[in-house]
Amino acid sequence: MPAPVPLRLTVDELAARAGVTVRTLRFYSGRGLLPPPELGPRRVGFYGRGHLDRLELIEELQRQGLTLAAIERYLSQLPEDIGTLDLAIHRALVAAWTPESAEEADVDQLSRRVGRELSPADLDRLVAMGALHRTDRPEVFRVDPGLLPLGARILDLPIPLETILATRAVVRLHSQATARDLHRLFRDTVWKPIRESEPDPAELDRMRELTAEIEPLLAQALVTAFHRSLADQLLSE
Repeated sequence: MPAPVPLRLTVDELAARAGVTVRTLRFYSGRGLLPPPELGPRRVGFYGRGHLDRLELIEELQRQGLTLAAIERYLSQLPEDIGTLDLAIHRALVAAWTPESAEEADVDQLSRRVGRELSPADLDRLVAMGALHRTDRPEVFRVDPGLLPLGARILDLPIPLETILATRAVVRLHSQATARDLHRLFRDTVWKPIRESEPDPAELDRMRELTAEIEPLLAQALVTAFHRSLADQLLSE
């Protein structure tokens, strides 16, 4: 399979793909949140896939309500050589912390967000990946903002639709089993002893808050563990 053509965007094209203004993009660059562009002829700056993925992660962190200082700290903890796929995974993980929204988009809007004209086969693949969900209107889809950038990256890979569906089923099966085991473990070792000690209502409310707060930490731990396990499997072949 030929190597994909590297992404090469002007500042206007990058802003349009990420759904932000050029002024916002320049502000991020000025704060050091985005690396400088590659300079081409006539000193025109060009941005690549890494810039787009990092910009989408910044926007997702902002939607979570993080301050600019908190975003700077978050980005500073990422490895300097982090790849574009890892950035996309971070964005999908952060987006998962937000309750599901009712965001919808038609095919033209989705094509602009993805950066290519989406064919019916492309839409089928994105639906199979869970990045899109069909509605009662054929041209309108409900969007998973965390999965859409990842799904768009997979469109050009030679993966049959049947394999995508089977992969999603395997991941769903094992993630449900993991969730059940974690719930059972937390219930038996944390919640049960607390309830048996007859705590006051304020302490119970605090424990419920803490339970909600550890969800993103567990999600990140699971993604990291899966990423390493998959890498070990690939290296062993």
